[in-house]
Amino acid sequence: AGFAVSLLFHMTQAEACPASCDCKSLGDMKGLQIDCSSRKLTAVPALPGDTKRLYLQNNSLTSVPPGALDSLRSLEEVKTSDNPWNCDCHILYLKLWLEDISAPSLARAVCATPAPVKMKPLRQLTGNELGSCKRLLPIKCLEFFWRDLILIAGAIITLILVAWALNFSKKLICQL
Repeated sequence: AGFAVSLLFHMTQAEACPASCDCKSLGDMKGLQIDCSSRKLTAVPALPGDTKRLYLQNNSLTSVPPGALDSLRSLEEVKTSDNPWNCDCHILYLKLWLEDISAPSLARAVCATPAPVKMKPLRQLTGNELGSCKRLLPIKCLEFFWRDLILIAGAIITLILVAWALNFSKKLICQL
């Protein structure tokens, strides 16, 4: 029975390991070391939740989709250096995630594009440099403003009509 449990454990680990990476059990640490370094990856593969060490350095990663790394709750070490990070609005998720998880890895992540921030460390990016983020905000705020304005106007008109109807019904009752 012990052999079957051991075999099952290794099979589930093999299934969880991304095909483009090398995975190894950390034994007593109860977790996985996932080495995806130097694989020419352009996207972060799906990763098992029990990943403790994640090596993504020296690939062709330009960004990480929001939420892609949120399931890695037991992560203790991550390396993301030597990737051509595109430091536009979409890099914000990775920057904030690395601030929480690994300051050393954030310090070694360097922007490759766009030109104004080329060779700048990701951790030094300011809100002004993530210019497209600011442009997205006013449009959404304006949409909410007009929607809210229409809803408020509709509510006011409805109240006026109700008040008028009540007033009219009182006059009608008084005449009877």
